[in-house]
Amino acid sequence: MGPDTDPATLRVLDLTDELAFQGARLLVGIGADVIRTEPGTGLDPAARAHWHAGKRWVPAEDPAELDALASAADVVLESGPVARLRGLREDGSSRWPHAVHVVVTPFGLTGPRRDWIGDDLVLASAGGMTWLGGRPDGQPKPPPREQALQTAGAHAAIGALLAVVSGTPQLVDVSVQEAVAATLETGALAWIHAGRFPVRNGGVYEHVAHQIFETADGYVAGGYSGSNRMWTDLLAWMAERGEAGDLLDDRWQDATFRWRQRPHVDAVVRRFAARQPAAELAAEARERALPWAEVVPASRLTDNPQLRDRESLVTVTGEGLPDGGVEDVGFPWAALPRPVTLPALHRAEGDAPWHGPGRTPHRAERPKSRALEGVRVLDLTWVLAGPYVTKQLGEHGADIVKIESRHRQDPTRFAPSMHLRPGADPDDSGYFINFNRNKRGVALNLRTEEGRRLLRELVPHCDVVVENFSPGVLARWGMDYASLRELNPDVILVSMAGVGQTGPWRSAVTFADTLAAMSGLSSETSDPGGPPQGLTFGLGDMVAANSAVLATLDLLARGRGGHVDLSQLEAMAATMGPAALESVLGAGAPDPRTAEFPNRSPRAVPHGVYPAAGDDRWVAVSVTDEAQWHALTRLAELPCPEGDLAARRAHEDEIDAALAAWTGRHDAHKLAETLQTEGIAAAAVATGQDLVEADEQLAARGFYPVLDHPLTGPVPHEGIVVRLAATPGALDRPAPLLGQHTDEVLRELLGLSDERLTTLAAEGVTE
Repeated sequence: MGPDTDPATLRVLDLTDELAFQGARLLVGIGADVIRTEPGTGLDPAARAHWHAGKRWVPAEDPAELDALASAADVVLESGPVARLRGLREDGSSRWPHAVHVVVTPFGLTGPRRDWIGDDLVLASAGGMTWLGGRPDGQPKPPPREQALQTAGAHAAIGALLAVVSGTPQLVDVSVQEAVAATLETGALAWIHAGRFPVRNGGVYEHVAHQIFETADGYVAGGYSGSNRMWTDLLAWMAERGEAGDLLDDRWQDATFRWRQRPHVDAVVRRFAARQPAAELAAEARERALPWAEVVPASRLTDNPQLRDRESLVTVTGEGLPDGGVEDVGFPWAALPRPVTLPALHRAEGDAPWHGPGRTPHRAERPKSRALEGVRVLDLTWVLAGPYVTKQLGEHGADIVKIESRHRQDPTRFAPSMHLRPGADPDDSGYFINFNRNKRGVALNLRTEEGRRLLRELVPHCDVVVENFSPGVLARWGMDYASLRELNPDVILVSMAGVGQTGPWRSAVTFADTLAAMSGLSSETSDPGGPPQGLTFGLGDMVAANSAVLATLDLLARGRGGHVDLSQLEAMAATMGPAALESVLGAGAPDPRTAEFPNRSPRAVPHGVYPAAGDDRWVAVSVTDEAQWHALTRLAELPCPEGDLAARRAHEDEIDAALAAWTGRHDAHKLAETLQTEGIAAAAVATGQDLVEADEQLAARGFYPVLDHPLTGPVPHEGIVVRLAATPGALDRPAPLLGQHTDEVLRELLGLSDERLTTLAAEGVTE
C-alpha cells in the first residue's frame, strides 16, 4: 500500500497508543492506507510486527507537520488520556474538521472522570470485566491479552466507518470504560432485571452449562446447553463409553431438572472427559456436531488446520524479521485477498505520502440524522453474536427486521437462565430485551413453503442480510449468496458461522467457550502453575459481532454488495495480540505474574488488584512511571520510595504486600478517586450494581438509558458505545414482542392486504 494506491482506499492517520492499536490494525485489515507518526520503537519485535504491519510512518515533529498529514487524511484515529491528545482544540472540537476524527480515551471526552487515566487492567476493572474473572478464592482478573483495550479499538474502527457511511466528517468519541461495560453479557443485566450480579467462579458459565474440563492429557471446553440434541447426543456418546452413570434415567431428560442438578451432571461429564485425550475428544465432538474444543496455547494458532485451509494467517515481511517473514494471526474476514502478506512498519518515501483528494465521501444532499438512516437489515440471527451485530446497526439508524416464529424463537426468549427476572416469560426475557432493542419483530414460519417464499420476497427490500446458522442452512432455503444476488444484486450477506463457511472444520458446532479454547485465549486464563479457568461470559460472541459490524460498514462505505464470510474463530484469534509471534520473535520482558499476584505486568510496578475495605471489594492500581510512583509513596508508606522500574521490580513482593495492607483500609471508590487526583491510574473493580447505580461517569454520560417495554415497563438498557457528534445514535424502540410488527412490515414492504394477512395467520404462516 502506498501513495498511488486505488483512490477509493481509505487514508488513515494513526495517532494511537495502546488504547486503540487494535482499531488501526483492523483498518489495515480492510485495506486502508495507514500512516503513523511514530516508528513503534518502544515495542518489542513481536508486538511491533503484530500491531503495525501494513503501515508506514512519517515523522511529524511539530504541529504544522501533523496538520499537513491530517489535511490529506480521510480518518484520523487518535487515542490516549485527554491531556495528551493533539487533535482537540480548547473548546473540545477537532483541529481537523474536514476529516472523520475518532478519539479513544479511558473514560470519554465528557463527564467528571474525563481526565482519569488507565491501562487495560484499570479500564477492564472500571468497566466491569475484571470482576467476572478469576477464582472465587483469589483476586479478580481481566481476560488475557488486553481484551478491554482491544474491544475499544474495535469500536473505534466501527466509529470511523459509521462516520464515513454517514457522509459527514465529524468527531467520534469512544470511551474504553463504556466499550467494556457493553461487553459483559449478563454482567450488568442481571442487576438491572434481578437485583443480583454474577460473581467470579473460575470459569463456569452461570447461564449456560459450559466450562473447562480436564482430560487425560490436557483440557477441553464444552458442555450440554443449546438445543435438546446437544444433551441427547452427548448422553448417547457417554453411554457408548460406559460413562453415563445415572444420567440415563428418564428424570434427566427434563432440561429444568438438569439445570437445577447441574453440579451432579457436571461431575459425571467430568469423569467422561478425564478418561480421553483432549485432541481426540475434540475431534470426535466435531464429528458428532457437539460444541467441544481442545484448549490450545496461542503458539499453536499458526498450525491450526482450519486457519491454514482458509489462508487466514498473515505473513509479515521486512527489516529485522527472518527471511521469508513470519506468520501471524490475520483478520476476522477476507477483506484483503488471501493469502495476505504485509510489510512491517516502514518509513514512507518522499515528503508527501498522500497525493490528491482522499476517499471521504461528498456530503449527502440531505444530511442524515443517523449514520445508517435509509439502511434496512434482514435479521436472521439469534442468541448473542448475531443480535449484537444488528443491535449496533439498529442504534445507528438502520431498520432491523428480525425474523422469528413460534416454532423458531430466539433461544434467549425461552431459556429460563436468560430470563434473568423472576417470573419473566419469552416476551420480556431480560437478556432478549437488551440485545434486541431498536428492532421490528416479524413472525414467519420457515417450516412452511409460504413462509420461506415471503422471506425471499423481503430480500429486495433489504440492504443487508445477517445470519448465524450453520453452513448450508440458507442454501437449503434457496437463500445462499448466489440466490440472494438474483433477488437483490446489491445485497450484503453477513454469515457468522463459528469457524467459517469453508475448511475442514466448517461443520463444527461452537459456543463462546469453544471458540475461546480454539483461539488460545482460554489457555492464558490460568494462574501461573494452575489450570485454565476460561471465561464466564460470551466475550467471543461480542468480538465476532464487532468484526461483523465493521465488515458490513466497509461494504456499505464502498457502496457495493458482497458476502462476508466471517469466522468467529478468526475474529477471536485476531484478538490474541502478538501471541503467535512471540515464540519466534520473543516476548520481551519475562512474565512477572505469580499465583498470588496474577495481575502483574512487565511494564508497571505496582500493577494489580488489591483488597479494599468491605466484603470482596477490590481496587485496581497501575504505576507506569516514576512520577506516579513518587505520588503513590507520598500517600502510602511503601518499600523502595526512590526506585525506578527495575528497582521496584526487585522489591515487587514487598511493594505488593505493603500496598495491599494500605488499600485494605480504604473504600475502593474513594481510594480510586484519591489516586486519580494524584495522577495514578486506578479504579474500583466494578460489579454490575456499581456500573448501573454507583458510577458517576456512566451516569453523567447517560450510559444506561431507559426504554419503556410493553410488559416490563421502564427498564435500563446498556448504552451506545460509539458517540458520533453530527449523526448520533439513539435507543428509541424496546425489543419486540414475538411477531409484534408482522402485519406492519408485510404491509409496508410487500403490500399485503388485510385479507391476505388474515389468511396467512389462519394457515400458520405468520404464527
